[in-house]
Amino acid sequence: MVMTDNGHDIFRSLEGDSFRFDCHKGISCFTQCCAKLQLVLTPYDVIRIKNRLGLHSQEFLTRYTDTILKDKMKFPVVILKMNDDEDRRCPFVTSDGCAIYEDRPGACRLYPLARASTVANPKKGMLEKFFIVKEPHCMGFKEDRLWSLDEWMNHEGLNQYNEMNNRWVEIVTSDKDLGSDSDVTKKMQMFFMASYNLDRFRDFIFHSSFFSHFYEDAEKINRLKYDDVALMLFAFDWLKFSLYGEPTMTPI
Repeated sequence: MVMTDNGHDIFRSLEGDSFRFDCHKGISCFTQCCAKLQLVLTPYDVIRIKNRLGLHSQEFLTRYTDTILKDKMKFPVVILKMNDDEDRRCPFVTSDGCAIYEDRPGACRLYPLARASTVANPKKGMLEKFFIVKEPHCMGFKEDRLWSLDEWMNHEGLNQYNEMNNRWVEIVTSDKDLGSDSDVTKKMQMFFMASYNLDRFRDFIFHSSFFSHFYEDAEKINRLKYDDVALMLFAFDWLKFSLYGEPTMTPI
């Protein structure tokens, strides 16, 4: 999700299945959308960017993100830290465009659309709604290119991002209770580590008695040592088990 400073004014429901838009270096507003954002990063976003930069998860989080927990938010989330200057531009934007374009966050790929999603009822699957983000400076809506929603999703590589993120959305939008107040602090810490600080989570499971309490086959355990995506999906299973008591892990 991405919000601008006046986000309450710019979101409009996507009517129908198509919209007219184009963005390119020759357009007068090029990269103006890459500033003054509260751009929420998903776990998969963090993996892609920190690996692109060659950083440990903790170093990436410290240098490039802030953590927020607002009223009515069940869990803390991380947002991309804008530059500390008057324009508050994204740290990865240049005059030629995005310096990490191939690994840019899902919210940037989706723009000028926004997506609201929830899995309040697992039996009904993912519920989603799309919005048009019409910022006053954006000239892209005056271009002639017509997109269907499916065409845009495929063009921007969003299907892979959504596939990775949907299981996390199940966790953060669940209406299940976190238990007693005495457990909430520890669960919040576990949620943050398993969602965002995967390198620390890897240390946690491999330098503790974790696998003496839960069954996993040797091949999968070995893969978790080097495959960040596999580790992320494993962390989601662990969160469902540790936060909500779902049967996603097999105790020994």
